[in-house]
Amino acid sequence: MTLRDINCCVLIPTYNNQKTLQRVIDGVLEYADAKDVIVINDGATDGTADILASYANRIHVLKNESNQGKGFSLRKGFKEAIRLGYDNVISIDSDGQHLPGDIPLFIEAALAHPGALLMGSRNMEQEGVPGKSSFGNKFSNFWFWFETGLTLPDTQTGFRLYPLEPLKKTRLFTTKFETEIEVIVKLAWKDVPVLPINIRVIYDKNERVTHFRPFRDFTRISILNTWLVTLTLLWYLPRRIFLYIRKKGLWKLIKEEAIKPGESNFSKAISIGFGFFMGIVPIWGFQLLIGIPLSMYFRMNKVLFITAANISIPPMIPLIIFGSYKLGGLFYQNGLQLTDISDLTLESIHVNFVQYFLGGTVLAIAAGLLGFLSSLLLFNILRKPQS
Repeated sequence: MTLRDINCCVLIPTYNNQKTLQRVIDGVLEYADAKDVIVINDGATDGTADILASYANRIHVLKNESNQGKGFSLRKGFKEAIRLGYDNVISIDSDGQHLPGDIPLFIEAALAHPGALLMGSRNMEQEGVPGKSSFGNKFSNFWFWFETGLTLPDTQTGFRLYPLEPLKKTRLFTTKFETEIEVIVKLAWKDVPVLPINIRVIYDKNERVTHFRPFRDFTRISILNTWLVTLTLLWYLPRRIFLYIRKKGLWKLIKEEAIKPGESNFSKAISIGFGFFMGIVPIWGFQLLIGIPLSMYFRMNKVLFITAANISIPPMIPLIIFGSYKLGGLFYQNGLQLTDISDLTLESIHVNFVQYFLGGTVLAIAAGLLGFLSSLLLFNILRKPQS
């Protein structure tokens, strides 16, 4: 098996890693033809240029006139690999922590899973791994799971295989270390399979030079995750859930979730009650945006929650609004006193919003409690209670 079998080149972004760069390049050349190696010199100020000059006309060398960041260099390498007609690209760090001898593992996995994003998975518990690296990786893993629904053991690895076809249509905005997070989240959003590959790792404090600046780069990563989480809540999480429901079939899925063992009747009933509450509470347009993350945080049954939240389907909306005004009138005497649903107009809703909001909140609480109690009763009758 060779890189040619998967039409793949190797990217090596580098910045001031003169101690390890030559060893990494030589190691890669054991598995790749020279013309399939692309090194991006990110404005290095040490002996990097002299090292790369020794490989003149044997490997592709791209250069940033000044230090632009790892993400900028990777994006430059992606564009060059696409221009040269490759289907895949393997990225490997130049600080010596990755072993080029693991490249065949990526080739084998790419042949078995064409089109997948392959992530080298380091053992972050092994001796010598810096504590901040282990913590940062766990932090990154959590947010990747929240944003994509996928679980990975190592989201910060620089040893990866990227399929280039989906990257052609992926817009990347970041330029530093956070690019490696942005790209895998956006590929996952495009439904690109993401698979971990166990790799070896070496942390030699005498050789390794890291350019990660904890405060500045962690701030950049946090800002990126804030933006990605916002997009997740607004679109990708609801989309993911609804596609899952459509794939499984709504009624089949509801039945499975209702009888699924390992979840108490109380938990299922809470999910339904909370769904009724969020479906009616007068925050139209934000009900699922708020309700879905809360149901995840409190580990509710998301399918039962969303099903119950759909109490606010279009035929029910006039009845919900009418009921909200009638209940609100009990607490807000100066408001609109309705006798018939036909009395509702857009102008009356706007003018009497306080009455509607009070009544809608009361109606949501009442419906939530009724949904919880009735579903709990039914579950206890029809289903053996779970501990």
